[in-house]
Amino acid sequence: MKKIQSLVSVSAAIVTVLAAVPMTAAAADDTVYGTMNIPYTDFYAAELGENAYAVDAVTSATKNKVLMNEPGKLFEGTYNNGEDTILGVTYAVAISQADLDALGDNNYGFTKLDETPAVYKNVTVADGKASFSAVQDASPETASVGVKLSTETPWGDYLIDFTDRPEDFDTVYSGAILKTADGKAYAMRHEQNIWRGEIAWSSGIKTTEPHGNVLDWEAYKGLMGSTVNEIVLITKNGYVTVTTDTYIPVKFANTVTVEEGKAGTGKTSFTEEGFPTDYQKTYAVADGFTAASGEISYTNAKPGNYTLTISDAGKKYADVITNFLLTTTDLPVQYKEGKLVAAEGFTDEQAAAFIKNIATVQVGETNYNASGKRSTKIVGEDGTIDFAVKSGENAIFADGENGAYTITVSATGYTNPLVINTAAAETTAAAVTTTSAKATTTTKATTKATTATKATTKAAGATTTAGATKTGDAGVSMAVAGLLLAGAAAVAAKKKH
Repeated sequence: MKKIQSLVSVSAAIVTVLAAVPMTAAAADDTVYGTMNIPYTDFYAAELGENAYAVDAVTSATKNKVLMNEPGKLFEGTYNNGEDTILGVTYAVAISQADLDALGDNNYGFTKLDETPAVYKNVTVADGKASFSAVQDASPETASVGVKLSTETPWGDYLIDFTDRPEDFDTVYSGAILKTADGKAYAMRHEQNIWRGEIAWSSGIKTTEPHGNVLDWEAYKGLMGSTVNEIVLITKNGYVTVTTDTYIPVKFANTVTVEEGKAGTGKTSFTEEGFPTDYQKTYAVADGFTAASGEISYTNAKPGNYTLTISDAGKKYADVITNFLLTTTDLPVQYKEGKLVAAEGFTDEQAAAFIKNIATVQVGETNYNASGKRSTKIVGEDGTIDFAVKSGENAIFADGENGAYTITVSATGYTNPLVINTAAAETTAAAVTTTSAKATTTTKATTKATTATKATTKAAGATTTAGATKTGDAGVSMAVAGLLLAGAAAVAAKKKH
């Protein structure tokens, strides 16, 4: 009985002690999980370690894209200022309730998660300021993928793409870090650097991109001439590391100019400026071309764009690539029965070369690009014109293949376009009568493709042929024949009555 009384007394004492401790004190020691909007500098600080530096937000001229941060969108997992700037990354975190309370309203947009995330960053708070750990990932991955480096990209000086990716390779990066053999690390940001699974950056040579955005390059200048040996991708599921041995060749400001030449057999000249003295130049164009000492020679070259590539045999510097044009005044195609075919005196091969080089097709007053972004394929590879093609939701040829249209087909390297008038099945070509490269005089040469149509009407044993009328108008002949028939019918009816 004493034991029971003793146990009851002890239990009562414990309850009394627990009741004296505020519930908030116990809860404050609990870890809570959620997501926070983490500025780039804070997100990358622990990831970069001793290489940490201030990682700027990204301001963009394409404001609508900045806001595309929902799941499945272009910049999934980022957060922004609601206007034109990506500020950082929204990522899973673990934080004590006490530290979360200490942040007050400045809690980085904390949103509580119902479940414990597989990966997260630990958050600690001191003097009202939060610090973020590296990603806590119990099972980081290593990906066996190829690394393709391009030194010719509109998005900066360099671009890395991953090749031979497995189907489950995650291309939605919360962050990416390039680590080099000399112990440096470089943090990448969305839009300027991270874009649809690719990584691009400027090192100070190309400092703007096609949308007009100015590229931040100072932080990435040190990548030139270094060797990237590891690329760390941070996804919502943790680390994915790609091991590589990718040298980043040095780029430099330069000017290379190639004069336009005439297709066929001939030569053209080029100039080059700004090359370092230790750049060991080698030249390449295409089969049938040779380049040296400021001159490019060629044999049986077709009209079109060509590329002169200057490479460094010492492998220190990046290739320098310049396009040039070879042209002809020839027009090797004509329009016939709905398609482009070889014109008289030209081969099918020459016609195919024109079709392959088609750059634009103008229908009426509207011009359509034949290749590239937002292009419209109006002329097929075999020369057939697609009269059912649409631009967006709108039919380009409103009246289909039987309508009347003026179509102008322009091809790269061909100075004279093909002009088609479908109403008269007419093909018009501008024929150049002078050969001066600076000024040309043109005349119009017109070829009409006509099809003779025979209309025959029999009435009371008589035959009338449209081809026999002096007007040459089959419609008039048909009308006359109709009147004859009507007259004959009236006479017959009168006799019957």
